[in-house]
Amino acid sequence: MGQRIGVDLGGTKIEALALDDAGRELFRKRVLTPRGDYAATLAAVAALVNEIGAGSVGIGIPGALSRVTGRVKNANSTWLIGRPLKQDLERALGREVRLENDANCFALSEAIDGAGRDAPVVFGVILGTGVGGGLVVHREVLLGRNAIAGEWGHNPLPLPTAGDLPLPACYCGRAGCIETYLSGPGLERDHERLTGEKLGARDIAARGGPALERYIERLARSLAGVINILDPDVIVLGGGMSNVEPLYSEAPRRWMRHVFSDQVATRLVRNKHGDSSGVRGAAWLWNDLTCGGDIGR
Repeated sequence: MGQRIGVDLGGTKIEALALDDAGRELFRKRVLTPRGDYAATLAAVAALVNEIGAGSVGIGIPGALSRVTGRVKNANSTWLIGRPLKQDLERALGREVRLENDANCFALSEAIDGAGRDAPVVFGVILGTGVGGGLVVHREVLLGRNAIAGEWGHNPLPLPTAGDLPLPACYCGRAGCIETYLSGPGLERDHERLTGEKLGARDIAARGGPALERYIERLARSLAGVINILDPDVIVLGGGMSNVEPLYSEAPRRWMRHVFSDQVATRLVRNKHGDSSGVRGAAWLWNDLTCGGDIGR
């Protein structure tokens, strides 16, 4: 079908790439996001796409499109909220555009030709500044009736213990969301609470200690809930915390007692494409136009 153009519209950067039908990269470029400026953001995306040229266009955004209004909702890039982003981009580019949540794009990328390749059901998890998720079934993103499928980060932390209290406030207006515990800033807050020391998430993970132990145990509880409901073949981790090696051995060992089964065959794996997963997944939003099973082969 020709080249696929993917755009990852993030809070600090906008990245664009082009892939051929086999998933080979033809073009890549990054620019800074004009934070707080909707018109300038539109212009920046349009300029990148036009620089690439002809091709299908998929865009990953830090939010979702409302099923009611068609406008952006739930975006931490707040200047996008309430805006008709899809319509405005299609007008600017003169072609159809597919928009999807960035965590869904991550999950799709890893399901197409990444760490979850060939698995029927892939749950992609973002553990970074926030906590997001996306669900891909037979290489197609499952959106859900309310366009929030996979948003596990804004479920409450399961089985809160005394050590999890008081429930932290979340930007979404609730308290005790999984995101408040499992994001990088959540780990940093917990470390400071336990030790009185301010330290970055990367340094906490490298050093180990009680905050990291609590993080792993909370991750196990939270992913057990995902397994009980979705029973995915593979859970792929992305975001900065996905680089913490003990997560992959310790979380599966600890989630066993919370999963309603006599065995758990779900695999917990690190992403293959790293920071590129989101933008690659945006390009693969048009994978339904690819014939047969040749994607990424």
